[in-house]
Amino acid sequence: MMIERRKPVVAGMFYPSSRDELSHELVRLCGAPKDSGRLESSQGLVAPHAGYVYSGAVAGLGYREAASHGTPQWAIILGSNHTGMGSPISIAIDGEWDTPIGTSRIEQGIAQRLVDSGASVAPEAFLREHSIEVQLPFLQHLFGTDLPFVPICVMLPALSDVIALGAGIASVASESPGIVIASSDFTHYEPDEVARQIDLEAIDLILALDVEGFYRKLIAERLTICGGGAIAVLMSCARTLGWRARLVEYATSGNITGDRSAVVGYAAISFIGGTDAK
Repeated sequence: MMIERRKPVVAGMFYPSSRDELSHELVRLCGAPKDSGRLESSQGLVAPHAGYVYSGAVAGLGYREAASHGTPQWAIILGSNHTGMGSPISIAIDGEWDTPIGTSRIEQGIAQRLVDSGASVAPEAFLREHSIEVQLPFLQHLFGTDLPFVPICVMLPALSDVIALGAGIASVASESPGIVIASSDFTHYEPDEVARQIDLEAIDLILALDVEGFYRKLIAERLTICGGGAIAVLMSCARTLGWRARLVEYATSGNITGDRSAVVGYAAISFIGGTDAK
């Protein structure tokens, strides 16, 4: 099964379906595109994937930080798998994705290399999945629709598979400058105080690049961090390359709605290496 051209499935729900409205919203969230030159070394970002009205401000701060380091040559978007379709690690290796901003193509060469690192070709995983789609307009807005990308959906595979995929991405990232995004929300539907405590404990492990500790906590405590597998892959990549992680912003849906009885947590975490990490 191959998706030659994927149409957006959450435009008009998670973000505006009008190009003009979406562009205006992206400028509000992360600023107008600026020429910061070329990215010198690869970087990573954890960004939330709820509707922009809820998590867009946190995501925007993360993308603003990423864009300040320069324009990447490629992007890898590690998403959650909310639908259960596909494999524990699913990848699409060809095709194009539309958003109201424009059309972006999949980088086939990088995608094929990641198949060799354990990802399974399973285009069905992306048919209704929103976690990758909502990141794409940010990338298109800041870096243009010519930026090629690779979509990967990650469930909760074996830790050895997480580390192997992270190593494969690290190999790609060491050869040319790109951005690796882990798309994830954090704790779901707990009181604000509880969610913050759970999330900040998890974030401490992420910042320490403790892949094993984070994954163990994720599974043992049944954390509702929906992109936990994706985050762990990014952490594995970051540790391999010696990147440093920094919390850019954390908030909950309670900051937006005012209802703190059952919130969702959102975090933007940057991962940088090279001279930027010093």
